Amino acid sequence: MKQNKKLSTSLVASLLIATTTACAKYDITPITITSASKTEQSIKDVTANVEVITKEEIEEKRFTTVSEALNSIAGVSFTSNGSIGNSSSIFVRGMSSNRVLVLVDGIRYQDPSNTSGASFENLMASDIERIELIKGAYSGIYGSDASAGVINIITSSAKKGLNASINLEAGSYLTKKYGFVLSNKEDNYDFKVSANRFLTDGFSSQTEDKKSEKAFERDGYQNTNIGIKTNYYFTQDDRVGFIYNYINSNVEYDAFNAPNAIQRATSRTNLYSVFYTKKYKSHDIKVKYELSKFKKTNLDTSFGVKDYQGKTKILELTDTIFYNKKDFIIAGFSNEKYEVDYNQVDKTTNEDENTNKAIFLSNTNTFDKLILNQTLRKDSYSNFDDKVTGKIGFKYNFMKELSFSGNYGTAYNAPNIIKILNPWGTSNPDLKPEKSKGYDLTLDYKNLSFTYFNNKVEDLVSWESNQYVNTSGNSRFKGIEIKYTNQIFQDTLLSLNYTHLSAENEDKEPLARRPKRQLGFSLDYYGFSKIHLNLNGSYIGTRYDEADSKGEQTGRYTLFNSVINYSINDKTKLYFKLDNITDKYYQTVDGYATAGRSAYVGLKVSF
Repeated sequence: MKQNKKLSTSLVASLLIATTTACAKYDITPITITSASKTEQSIKDVTANVEVITKEEIEEKRFTTVSEALNSIAGVSFTSNGSIGNSSSIFVRGMSSNRVLVLVDGIRYQDPSNTSGASFENLMASDIERIELIKGAYSGIYGSDASAGVINIITSSAKKGLNASINLEAGSYLTKKYGFVLSNKEDNYDFKVSANRFLTDGFSSQTEDKKSEKAFERDGYQNTNIGIKTNYYFTQDDRVGFIYNYINSNVEYDAFNAPNAIQRATSRTNLYSVFYTKKYKSHDIKVKYELSKFKKTNLDTSFGVKDYQGKTKILELTDTIFYNKKDFIIAGFSNEKYEVDYNQVDKTTNEDENTNKAIFLSNTNTFDKLILNQTLRKDSYSNFDDKVTGKIGFKYNFMKELSFSGNYGTAYNAPNIIKILNPWGTSNPDLKPEKSKGYDLTLDYKNLSFTYFNNKVEDLVSWESNQYVNTSGNSRFKGIEIKYTNQIFQDTLLSLNYTHLSAENEDKEPLARRPKRQLGFSLDYYGFSKIHLNLNGSYIGTRYDEADSKGEQTGRYTLFNSVINYSINDKTKLYFKLDNITDKYYQTVDGYATAGRSAYVGLKVSF
């Protein structure tokens, strides 16, 4: 029985779902999520196509970055411009990073001064409780930037009593990682403080003539992140809270087509949130103010932009009204302000801002086996026309092990201010938001899940003739996702996911850097009393560096990774991780290096 309980935790983590079937079979607590409706719900009670990466999976597979963790999910791929810390992009169902809203503890991580939106390269997989990914058009709840979905990275919270842990890791490329978490939870207050440091000498960001990264100089990276969470309970129904996340990074990279020319950049991110919640009769009221501040400096550039600064301020009021046991409405209002300013090497400066007022409404009903959800939102931007978006979804449970769900939504992407200002070329004040429509259908049966998705984007923003413009026509993103997990032997768990993607522009030309086929796999063995063995990896199918299947072919490879976790006792865990076991040479972006075979050893001690 003890062995089954241990295996059940891994099942939820590896599968990334918690259904009624799984919970009944393994007697575990259902996962709750917040991203689907801005209020906590059991994952089995939402219509949205959602996946969760749990703390257990992050720790058992020893992911280093959030991008690495997300890459284990069906429908997600990523590219990177070289060594860790260099610019990275996430694609969700073929739609790029700036069409995915990223939150950290519910705070917008979207940077209005970054053309890609969120800087995934600086998100480390440390002090994370879970990562939620809601796929599909979700502007009906979150407004702009949620055309492809929403990623909410939720850091750990305090547990009952005084708790602490430390973690250490060292390995290839002179990599070092260390940190601690300290928390305390009493009846009327709790707090958590964490600090984590990551340092590596790395490897060359760029290569040439398909040479190994070892043939060039190293480009290093440093990342420090600090997190604070605290709550004070006036009563059981009144709470005030504060959240702060700080990310400080320093990266070395190569000048264009110069693998041995080191450039340096620094990045500082400050995310604040203060909130008050009140439960009164059938109401659950929350008032929140959040502030996101971003600054990036190119230390060695001799032309162009020297530094960028972006700022987001949001005041939001929501009221969750329960009018039946499982029926509720969420009504909300938000006042938002986005600011950007930058300085060029020649001392030229520029700045701009964009404000928005939004109202939104979401309704959820549960009728025995049927769950229905509807959302509606209106945004009034100062720089763009008013926009109304929405979503409808359903889920029908035929029986405990069989369900069918679907979602249809509209969305839009307001261009980041920096794209309109465009310090690298010609500004375009007439740039319009992208408009999206999409739907997905999912069939879940026992350990197998099958999803078909179809999304259309109008007025896609692209780079042409030295400026950002809206391209005519519709771009289409469609495909299938298949997920399977099963305890194939008494102590062995197998997880598989497969994605088939078609991402094309108006002329039916394939878009760049999206793999047509992708397979993810994970095999876990728990046959030893204190040892957990994991083998995981992925196959990337055909992928071209330029649109219309042009440029270098950067796909058609398979990567294998392994982890050995050893429990010295309940408080002390030792692990060994080996990435790219076969030392496969590959590139995600033409001309930019990736890591060869690399090994890491780590230790976590809890008190």
